Formats: sequence, C-alpha cells, structure tokens
Amino acid sequence: MPPSSSFLRQMSVREAWKSTSRRWGGGNSNSCGGNSGGATPHSEGSFKKQMEGFSNMYGGGGGYGENATMRKRVMVVVDDSSHSKHAMMWALTHVANKGDLLTLLHIMPSSSHRDSSSGSPYLANSLGSLCKACKPEVEVEALVIQGPRLATVISQVKKLEVSVLVLGQKKASSLMSCLYGTSRTEEFVEHCINNAECLTIGVRKQSKGVGGYLINTRWQKDFWLLA
Repeated sequence: MPPSSSFLRQMSVREAWKSTSRRWGGGNSNSCGGNSGGATPHSEGSFKKQMEGFSNMYGGGGGYGENATMRKRVMVVVDDSSHSKHAMMWALTHVANKGDLLTLLHIMPSSSHRDSSSGSPYLANSLGSLCKACKPEVEVEALVIQGPRLATVISQVKKLEVSVLVLGQKKASSLMSCLYGTSRTEEFVEHCINNAECLTIGVRKQSKGVGGYLINTRWQKDFWLLA
C-alpha cells in the first residue's frame, strides 16, 4: 500500500487528452538489493559513463552512479506486456537513484475503456506500488493518459522535462520479420529514440541462455549489457 502522503491529481493535457496520476513519496531502505554483477561483454561502469555523456548532451544531468547529486526524472512507458515490465525494472535498478522521480506512463487509446485491469489506472498504480516496494528511496509516479501513443510520449517528455526515457523492446520472430517487416512496437521505439527531447533508451531482456540486456540509443545499437 502506498503511504498516506501519496495523492491523486488531475493533469491538463493538450487536445483534451484524459489523464490521472498517482505519486508515492520517498523512503529510506532498499528491499530489492543491488545490481547483479559478474563478467560482462560491456561493464556496467563503462555503460554508465556513456549514458552520462549522452544525458549531458541533452542537459539532463542527474548522473547514473551512486554518487549522483542532481535529481532527475526517469520516464518508462508501461503496459501489460512482459518486455514493458522488464524495461521498468531495468530503469529502476540501473537508472533511477535515490531522490529521483520515476514516472510510469500508461497510454490508453481514445476508444479504450477503463473497466479492465490492463485498460485502467489499476495497471499503472499496481506497477507503481511494485516499484515503490522494491526501491523506496525513489519517488514513483503513475500517470495514465488517453491519446495517440507517439504524440503523447513526445509531448509528455517535453512537458515534464524528462531526463531519461526508457522503452521496452522485444525480439520479433524471423518468420514475422520476413512476412511483415518491422513491427509497430519497434517503429514506435525507434521514433521515440530519434525524436524525443531527452536521452531515450530501448531495453530488451535477453533469453535465459544468454542473459543480460540489449540496449539501444541514438548512438548505440544492440549494446550488450550483462548486469
């Protein structure tokens, strides 16, 4: 359960897009543990240095290490897919530091209804509660907006002055790629990476046999991070 200091607030969004938001306050302990270690194709330290450089190009600041002093806002686009949840947990453990604000953005099509667990504030709020329980020292906000997906992300990144945007990616099957080419999800991620006014990271969890994550940014493609 979120603390009593959490609150619901309404946000006014252009083009009359409907939205709700819920925020969980800061805490003192970490019940999730640290990042996993081990031999890596790319070390987490070198990855963080590259990310810091990319973020500074956008004026995001904040840093990625334990000693980062500036507060930053990290946004993750969430839905009920497994790759979205993997990206959320990766952002929580690899990007968000103590005192940062993690915004979970759930975008609903204009024609959708809010009476199901996957098409209502319930999903974003439950994911927000999970993040808060896992890393209490990070402030968590769940934001639900009804509107076009790409335009909503681009506008919210600018409006909320997001420092880092994290998006989940999934590996398409060879057959589907041959038949249909690039999926709509991958096109969406690529558009965000190339057009959002902040450092944008695509995250894809590798299979159990391989391990780690594949990271994509505007400057790095399929950067293998085993952490």
